[in-house]
Amino acid sequence: MALPSEVLRVDNRGEEPQRARRAVAPHARDLYAKVSHAIPAIEWPIYAADIDAIMTLKRTRNAVVLAHNYQTPEIFHCVSDIVGDSLALAREAMNVDADVIVLAGVHFMAETAKLLNPDKTVLIPDLGAGCSLAESITPEDVRRLRRTYPGVPVVTYVNTSAAVKAESDICCTSGNAKAVVESLGVDRVIMLPDEFLARNIAAQTKVKIINWSGHCEVHELFTAAEVRELREDYPGVVVLAHPECPPEVVAEADFSGSTAAMQAYVAQHRPARLVLLTECSMSDNVAVQYPELEFVRPCNLCPHMKKITLGNIRRALETMHHEVRIDPAIAARARVAVERMLAVS
Repeated sequence: MALPSEVLRVDNRGEEPQRARRAVAPHARDLYAKVSHAIPAIEWPIYAADIDAIMTLKRTRNAVVLAHNYQTPEIFHCVSDIVGDSLALAREAMNVDADVIVLAGVHFMAETAKLLNPDKTVLIPDLGAGCSLAESITPEDVRRLRRTYPGVPVVTYVNTSAAVKAESDICCTSGNAKAVVESLGVDRVIMLPDEFLARNIAAQTKVKIINWSGHCEVHELFTAAEVRELREDYPGVVVLAHPECPPEVVAEADFSGSTAAMQAYVAQHRPARLVLLTECSMSDNVAVQYPELEFVRPCNLCPHMKKITLGNIRRALETMHHEVRIDPAIAARARVAVERMLAVS
């Protein structure tokens, strides 16, 4: 698809339109081919100036942008240096050769990047980019559970604050939760805060899991009835579900796994028609890589992820706001839990 170099302007009398040249920044012009399947050409000039500015600022600031799979295509494919699920971002954050990390994701991800890179400047473009799971539990809740279940280790999902991680024995992601639980060599664990992830992992292991009642406000919306309707409306559709979905949804799916596991499944199997039961920008980003596949999109947007935009990534690099800071005493304890997670193969 050709990149538009001009736009039409029509005067208020309806006379012959005049053609007005719109310069498209050179970085943006080169990048459009990557996302032309996902972003209409007429919309591209809206993004061009910010993309070009971000690319320049990254060089002058010695900065990198880490983007979660739920970011929109113009962020995910055009200005990001490292992309992936929360586990991939956590791992790659340790290998970053930069002075500044901009986390295009939500606040707990930026905190995790800071935990693993205490000497680097970590920026979150919007302080309002939170997480319903992270907000569902407090450090005192964890301490109360420890008193209720003395001696039982606490496995905490990375979708939590640094203060909650600091009260934990080890962290996990949706991609390694089963391995983390079984690595502890015990017959039961406390797993926080996602009830559905805990229940889905419990179905895969002999370890007894004591769960919390937190839910992801995106994934909890999917229902088993919706999956059945999708199969009726789109014959032959392959259904992939994130393990933060309710267990009855996972039971109806053809495959369940983290966003990284979903991507790997698509790469390996190339189903002609598929649906990803997760935040809908994930489908947009995978579709860019596989334009020949038909993606059915029952779109549930994460309002927190969508607070991150090209505009505020640019402002973050221009102003060096908002810097993520963690109390050193909390950071030291939380870092241990994250590093134990990363040590699990």
